[in-house]
Amino acid sequence: MSFETIAYEKRNNSALITLNRPERLNAWTPFMAEELAQAITQANEDNSVGAIVMTGSGKGFCAGADIEETFQTRIDGKDPGNDTQSGSGGMPKNVDWVKLIRDSKPMIAAVNGAAVGIGITMILPFDIIIASEKAKFGMFFIQMGLVPELASSHFLVQRMGFGKASEMCLSGRLIGAKEAMASNLVDFLTAEDELLPEALSRADVIGANPKPQLKMVKELLSLNGSEVDLEKAQERESELLRECWKTDEHKKAVKEFLAKSS
Repeated sequence: MSFETIAYEKRNNSALITLNRPERLNAWTPFMAEELAQAITQANEDNSVGAIVMTGSGKGFCAGADIEETFQTRIDGKDPGNDTQSGSGGMPKNVDWVKLIRDSKPMIAAVNGAAVGIGITMILPFDIIIASEKAKFGMFFIQMGLVPELASSHFLVQRMGFGKASEMCLSGRLIGAKEAMASNLVDFLTAEDELLPEALSRADVIGANPKPQLKMVKELLSLNGSEVDLEKAQERESELLRECWKTDEHKKAVKEFLAKSS
């Protein structure tokens, strides 16, 4: 499958998706969202892919929405994409981004430069965010007379805490990679030239684990991450644990462990 605004390739047992509008600092469009959804679906349907890495080409990761192609087009009375009026957070109606990411194989964002607006909100549901020392992050919505989207007001609080998430959203200021790391917005920080190798290495390690169980773990983290009823959290875990006991992956792991220890 060929794409116009992104690039897709296999690296070992991982899929690498690259936002590919470097002349616009990979500014987001609804069409790009549809291509990203297609690429992620392609990776999810490929049994040889264990995990997915997303990065940006050129100096930036994603400079937010393309102002002319999105906001100005909407102000002019036209829909900038495939029924974005009915979609979530300006996404085309046929792209449920947060559900797509949380239901997907493990997703790792490798942030190589500026990630602002939707450039940050679209990666907050990812499993891991790795940033280059050159990365910068900004929730610029307030400066554009807008509010955050894609459940980012939930994910940002989960990652940073209420106070830091509030300051970032209410000020609209740009923060550097070191501050992002210190505030838990990102999970790992690397040198610029080590970013992609580090992301792909982590993806390969994660993706080598049993796929059904990876999906189950993601489901538990999605549902239990903000669950206050601990009995309910345990019920979900126990239900999936009982499923795991019956799987070939579990039986194989036990057999291999016992063979090594004998």
